[in-house]
Amino acid sequence: MSPRPPRGALTAAVALALVLLVAGPGAAQQSGQAPPPVTVASPVVKEIVEDDEFVGRFEAAQAVDIRARVSGYLEEVHFQDGALIEEGDLLYTIDQRIFRNALSQAQSQIGIAQASFDFTLEQLQRAEVLIQNGNIPQSTVDARREAHLTAQGSLEQARAALETARINLEFSEIRAPISGRIDRTAVTPGNLVQQDSTVLTSIVSVDPMFFYFDIDERYFIAYSTDARAMGVDLQQGAGDRPIVVTLSDPRIPPVEGVLDFSENRLDPDAGSMRVRAVIPNPEGRLVPGLFGTLNVPGSLPYEGVLIPDEAIVADQNRRLVVLVNEDGTTTPREIRPGPRIDGYRVVRDGLAGSETLVVEGLMRARPGARVTPERVALPPVAEN
Repeated sequence: MSPRPPRGALTAAVALALVLLVAGPGAAQQSGQAPPPVTVASPVVKEIVEDDEFVGRFEAAQAVDIRARVSGYLEEVHFQDGALIEEGDLLYTIDQRIFRNALSQAQSQIGIAQASFDFTLEQLQRAEVLIQNGNIPQSTVDARREAHLTAQGSLEQARAALETARINLEFSEIRAPISGRIDRTAVTPGNLVQQDSTVLTSIVSVDPMFFYFDIDERYFIAYSTDARAMGVDLQQGAGDRPIVVTLSDPRIPPVEGVLDFSENRLDPDAGSMRVRAVIPNPEGRLVPGLFGTLNVPGSLPYEGVLIPDEAIVADQNRRLVVLVNEDGTTTPREIRPGPRIDGYRVVRDGLAGSETLVVEGLMRARPGARVTPERVALPPVAEN
């Protein structure tokens, strides 16, 4: 067994530890220990534009429910469910036999009406010649003119019926009114479809896509103020501000677009304004209903102060950084952080940009204690 130290030596060691603990780090340094090393740097100061984030949903720029414009039994489906189709593509065919028969009847009525029109015109012209010689009374001329006008009306009616029959036959072939991606067919051949009521399928446009999101009145007032400063009417074209939308899947790169529309009034219940962005979608990766996070410039360009997140410590609801003075002592300072830009945190209040602060080794930088600073220069854009 090792010999037990004398009671007096043990008491002296405990007393020395208590003195160092009460005296703090300054006493340890005075006892001969070197100040702890920390890495320090000055904030990055450059022109920035702050971003604001909003959550919204993608919607198709055009969406159409396909309905039959004539009633009849569905004969054939001409597309694959979920396919990309072009405007004018044939989608469905309704049994055309009834419509072809109606067209033939209308064409025959045209012949009858035309013959009646020609005959009554000839009779009227003959009567107008005879009345000049007094060979027939005026009443006969009037009767023949009335017959001719009636025949003319019948001819116009027959022509209208022929046009209606042609339109109905054309409507028996249902074609795509827009280009886009088609849904599955809701009706299969052999079923009766009713005019203007039966929904057969739907089509949504693919490129471009709309992105709708809501902003509260504080953001709207701030955006309007910035837009007016740039000579832009925010509500007329929404200022064409560039935006970036990030999807929930990080493997999909962010997509870019522009704001192009905002509603003409705030929602009185929610106190928010609905805004729309237009986003190109040439590859068709975006589909209606997807959620996304939109980043939009939230300020005019200004000289911003940027620091690494690692240089910020939390003290309950406060955020602090540790400054290093010229004599090597440290001083905490409260800041008001903002969004992240270029890998750094924006400091909206608390730093001027010329300070020296601890960016690594915060645990060793006790307030009021001396440190050994090792200065580094922060790059304009943080390395991930």
